[in-house]
Amino acid sequence: MNGHIGLILSILPGTVDLHVTIPETHASARNLGSERAGSGAIIAPDGYILTVHYVTVGASSITVTTTDGEQFPGKIAAQDQETGLALVKIPGHDLPFLRLAPPNSAKLGDAVVMIASAGQTGRRIQGGYISSTESYDGQWEYMIDKTIRVTAFNPGFGGGTLANFRGELIGVVSLNLNEVGKFSLAIPVDYYLSYERELKQYGQVQSRPRRPWLGLYSQAMAGHVVIGGDRADRYRS
Repeated sequence: MNGHIGLILSILPGTVDLHVTIPETHASARNLGSERAGSGAIIAPDGYILTVHYVTVGASSITVTTTDGEQFPGKIAAQDQETGLALVKIPGHDLPFLRLAPPNSAKLGDAVVMIASAGQTGRRIQGGYISSTESYDGQWEYMIDKTIRVTAFNPGFGGGTLANFRGELIGVVSLNLNEVGKFSLAIPVDYYLSYERELKQYGQVQSRPRRPWLGLYSQAMAGHVVIGGDRADRYRS
């Protein structure tokens, strides 16, 4: 990465740290915890931040920290569980931001850089290549038709920046699946671009039919699968 210091320095200011608190009574707290750390990418100078849904769902407070240590109170502007994206808004103007890559611009074999928060002003960087753009089914509430899979570890907290070598945001880093499939998975910004107007206006995508969900808590027992509990629609805000 030493040959691309200028690229990295141009991306760093737009990658922020998120500290999120969630009430213990919220449905997501059981599995995701009531205090979460995440990353995000500023995508507009007036303070819109793109991150992952699982970091912010159920949030009662969000604190956003920039690379220079400035802190802002954040609020959820939109959530889209279907794609796994969330939009956070902080007060501000003339903030450093990342430009969004054009739709369908992420190609197999492209070199990319990931930047993620490691806590408040700390940032970690990793480089890799796009190994796949196929669909992903996590066998829970996370199924999308197109992903960006990268041949590198997610270097920090979820929600980090995945940028191309033009410094454009091409995806939001979601899952580190190195132990399962030797890749990190990112959500393409194409999904945000497709629904940007609705997300900003309504806080959700209204034009797409909502998918019902049933969450099951299961465990193996005597060669069978036992359902220990269930909860419908359990991670909705």
